[in-house]
Amino acid sequence: MIELGPRHFFKLEGQNSAGLFEGLDHVWDALDMIGSFLKGILSSNVAEIRRQGDMTTRPWALWNGQAWADDLTITYGDATKGKLDVWRKGQRLEGAAVVSAGVFLMDDAIEIGPGALVEPGALIKGPALIGPCTEVRQGAYLRGNCLTGRGAVVGHVTEMKNTVMLDGAKAGHFAYLGDSLLGREVNLGAGTKLANLKILPGPIRIRVGEEIVAVDRRKFGAILGDDCQTGCNSVTSPGTLMGPRCLVAPNLTVPGGYHPPRTVLRGK
Repeated sequence: MIELGPRHFFKLEGQNSAGLFEGLDHVWDALDMIGSFLKGILSSNVAEIRRQGDMTTRPWALWNGQAWADDLTITYGDATKGKLDVWRKGQRLEGAAVVSAGVFLMDDAIEIGPGALVEPGALIKGPALIGPCTEVRQGAYLRGNCLTGRGAVVGHVTEMKNTVMLDGAKAGHFAYLGDSLLGREVNLGAGTKLANLKILPGPIRIRVGEEIVAVDRRKFGAILGDDCQTGCNSVTSPGTLMGPRCLVAPNLTVPGGYHPPRTVLRGK
């Protein structure tokens, strides 16, 4: 039987989500635990912002447990590369996170890590943990049970729900991430959809070599190991598992099941 535990897909050392995967025989078991895991580790830092209203009307800086919206000078460099620069009253707030004007924060169970940037028009439901130096770009929709590592990108008009993105994972443009796990440095081409809803009732059936593994979930998106990449407008079927460094061609529908490391999926 092929090993299907978390470490077959991900290098977890140093990840803020590593505890989520401890002791799991099957990597997909983490999908049932994201919400409870987040509630156990979240340290909300948006309460002061939300006291002014659910939608921000001006930029806020989060730094060392403080939240400020006055006397800010912000240089909007690439947050994923540590180039977001914030000053207040002549003092550089090294590592400050920025929540832009026009962001909708739906509850207090949201933590935004150092150096992260949330752009205008993003909507975030808790529980959610936005990791350090992550960009949540314009129009992104985080529907709860969302966790990113360092330097991730939740892109323009990208929707994310019950999903973990490890360090450096990027879904830059028009993506859907439902009930999914993305490894380190995964990159989703524009328009990639990780479909998560099985049309017919009954368990998800995953072909692993010559065996079929039944997973009793109606919703199960994709598990993409470290360094996987998908081409633009590709779609993964519910219950897709890719080992590290798999490649998906553009405009391809990936069949559900297990795809070993370094598989190149081109279609027919």
